[in-house]
Amino acid sequence: MKQYLELCQRIVDEGVWVKNERTGINCLTVINADLEYDVANNQFPLITTRKSYYKSAIAELLGYLRGYDNAAQFRDIGCKTWDANANENQAWLNNPNRKGEDDMGRVYGVQGRSWQKPDGSHLDQLKKVVNNLSKGIDDRGEIVTFYNPGEFELGCLRPCMHTHTFSLLGDTLYLTSYQRSCDVPLGLNFNQIQCFVLLALVAQITGHKPGKAYHKIVNAHIYENQLELMRDVQLKREPFPSPQLHINPEIKSLEDIETWVSKDDFTVSGYQCHEPIKYPFAV
Repeated sequence: MKQYLELCQRIVDEGVWVKNERTGINCLTVINADLEYDVANNQFPLITTRKSYYKSAIAELLGYLRGYDNAAQFRDIGCKTWDANANENQAWLNNPNRKGEDDMGRVYGVQGRSWQKPDGSHLDQLKKVVNNLSKGIDDRGEIVTFYNPGEFELGCLRPCMHTHTFSLLGDTLYLTSYQRSCDVPLGLNFNQIQCFVLLALVAQITGHKPGKAYHKIVNAHIYENQLELMRDVQLKREPFPSPQLHINPEIKSLEDIETWVSKDDFTVSGYQCHEPIKYPFAV
C-alpha cells in the first residue's frame, strides 16, 4: 500500500501534463515505476484507502488465462471492465475486423493462448510455460506476452500490462510483469491484484512456492478528471494493514482454471478499507 501511495504522490508532485490522443484527455504523467509484491508472505496488495472490488480483477485475469475474446464471456464470470472498450470505443466500432456486439478481437488472452504463427497454426504460450514449470524447467524464456504489433488492428485495445516472465530458483517461482501504460487511480488497483494472483496461482498449479512478483510500469499517469479526487481525497487518507489472499487448494491444474474455477475460489481476510471513490474511466 505504501509503494502505491508513494507513486500516486510522485505523479502529483513531479508529473508532466501529456495530451492522450486516444481519449482526448490530459494526463499527469511520470516515466518508470517499479513495484514489488511479497507473495511468499501473502501481503496482498489490495488498496485500503478506498474500497477495492478485487473479485472483478481476479475474474478478468481468469478470462485472460482462458483466452476470452468477448465482453459477454467476461460478464458471465463477473467482470464488466471490457464492456466499454468492446462497445463504446469509436475506433473499434468503425473497424471492419469487429465481429459485432461485445467482440474484443485478438487481444490479451487470445494472444496468450492462441498466438498465430506464420504457417497459420497457433501457439499456446501459457500451456508451454505451465508444462515447463511443472517439470521444474526454466529455459529463461518462460514468457507469456499479449503484445503482438502485427495484429493490433485486429483488437479493440493494445494490451497495457503486456508481458509476464516466470523465473524458477530452486523450488521458488518469481514473476516479472511489464506494463507500457497505467491509469494509476483505476487500472493499477486491478493490475497489482492480477500480478499477485497470477504468481500465486501458477505457483500452486505447478507445485512451487511463490516468491516475489515484480511489476515494471513505463508510463504511469493520472487523468485530469481524476486528479482532484486523488490529491484531495485518497492521498489524505491513512492506509490500513495489508490483507491476506486465500486460494482454493483444490485448484491443481491449468485445466481446472479453464473449466470450473471462479472468482469465488479466491477470498480475502483482514481487509479494512475507506469508503469507495468513483473515479471516471477514460475509453
